[in-house]
Amino acid sequence: ISADSRQVYKHIPIATSYPSGEDLNSIKHYFIGELELNESFNSGEFGKKGREIIEGIFIKNKIPLIAGGSGLYVRSIIDGFFENETDINSEAKLIRDDLYVKLENFGEDYLYNELKKIDKVTFDKIPKGKIRRVIRALEVYYASGKKISEFHDENAEINFTSVQVGLMLDRKYLYERINKRVDVMIENGLIDEVKSLSEKGLHYRNCNSLNTVGIKEVFEFFEKEYDYETMLTMIKQNTRRYAKRQMTWFRKDN
Repeated sequence: ISADSRQVYKHIPIATSYPSGEDLNSIKHYFIGELELNESFNSGEFGKKGREIIEGIFIKNKIPLIAGGSGLYVRSIIDGFFENETDINSEAKLIRDDLYVKLENFGEDYLYNELKKIDKVTFDKIPKGKIRRVIRALEVYYASGKKISEFHDENAEINFTSVQVGLMLDRKYLYERINKRVDVMIENGLIDEVKSLSEKGLHYRNCNSLNTVGIKEVFEFFEKEYDYETMLTMIKQNTRRYAKRQMTWFRKDN
């Protein structure tokens, strides 16, 4: 089960590093190349559908393996988001970062009180020590203008136990891996893949599924914002930044 928010889309196998054809043929994969680029999909839907798939896998007496770096998707499938919860737009990261800064500067009580002012119903349901739930409720409110308590559906029932494994690499080695990965993507035809999207009238500015590292920079190269070498540098730099954010996210998950 791929918990990668971009691998679920068709037509971008190089940019999103689909598993190899050999892997796809030898092991059943889910959420790889299933949706058209203009289809919307969010973490709530992923969690709901993913748990249905997990149940089916258990019925076959097999063990599901969830892999991928979209932290919100991983959290959704194993912690159980509200089923109809919106996966709010790119502003969410800025809002979330700001909330974590407030947490660091002012402490948990400050955020609990902030939630109490805007959504007393949710505040009353969250016990002390569950600060991530507080931050998520605030994030939803500030990004969507809607209280998380107004999403009516009860939290999904989780009827399985998960074991989480994180691979922590030496940062220098990780960055070497990232740089090599970008070079391989270019060798495998990333430029032509994005050119094909452009010829179909698709663009990261009008298609959210394409607003991702690797694709965005190639479009900007086409538009003469970067020369070729700068484009390569930017993809590598932005991928390293993304990896750093991933590690920050998962370190917060005890």
